[in-house]
Amino acid sequence: MPSRIIAIGDIHGCAQALKRLLRELQPNQDDLVVPLGDYIDRGPDSKGVIDQLLVLESQTTLKPILGNHEEMMIGVVTGEMQPSLWTRYGGVETLDSYQFDGDLKVIPQAHVDFLSRCLDYVETDSHLFFHANYEADVKPAELGPMVLRWRSLEEAMPGPHKSGKVTVVGHTPDKYGEIMDVGYLKCLDTYCYGGQWLTAMDLLSGKIWQANDRGELR
Repeated sequence: MPSRIIAIGDIHGCAQALKRLLRELQPNQDDLVVPLGDYIDRGPDSKGVIDQLLVLESQTTLKPILGNHEEMMIGVVTGEMQPSLWTRYGGVETLDSYQFDGDLKVIPQAHVDFLSRCLDYVETDSHLFFHANYEADVKPAELGPMVLRWRSLEEAMPGPHKSGKVTVVGHTPDKYGEIMDVGYLKCLDTYCYGGQWLTAMDLLSGKIWQANDRGELR
């Protein structure tokens, strides 16, 4: 059993906020850290976010979830998707952070490999972690990518999962920077790229940390 199970909400290129949170968290090998996806796009330094997550992998048990923005980036990098959809939803800012000059090889292979090994979901004895959403009566392994990565809570608010486990998601931002907590479901997307907060929560103790992209704690 990990000493802490820490979920981190949607980072969206806010590298300074992540840096400050990690300084406060001081994750170690006894912790399980679950970033909930959407590490890239919209914010100013997606490259810096992935750099930090790669370092974090060596410091703790990291189980990163794949968000819809990472799905788009992988699709473009592998040539399986046209870039227009990605660039419309924040890909331009991500490419700028890599100093894109027209050649996608400017993105380090280590970053592509990191995104490629991100998970659809994470399950512990007490919690289920998804990027976007789930269906209450469907096993996590049977959920499709549209539900896992694209369906917002505004589109469909699920009930308690049949497993009885508490679910933790991101993807649906609270424009006021507040955590949505209805008991059986918590949403940690607190709109950091929009000027609010990046949130981390220890699901075992309930402790919360929040920082903005100026590196200030709430």
